[in-house]
Amino acid sequence: MRTRSSDTHPDAEAVQIALLRQASVAQRIRLVRSLSRTTMQLAKRAIRRANPHASEEELDLIFVSVHYGQELADRLLEYLAKNRP
Repeated sequence: MRTRSSDTHPDAEAVQIALLRQASVAQRIRLVRSLSRTTMQLAKRAIRRANPHASEEELDLIFVSVHYGQELADRLLEYLAKNRP
């Protein structure tokens, strides 16, 4: 079997694939959610480190801009400005 990961030994990858195939749908969904949450946390931490003086709102807007595009970030900023108490 050809490996899909350049940094994973083929035997380890075979075990990982076997475990994923044995997992229930609910277990796989939990794993995907966990991986997504971790990825987002790491991305936000990197943005925070690169912009140490930014507010939480500014950090969130940078995150949206980087991951979903500047147009959506601009629209979000407009929405937030209109709906502030």
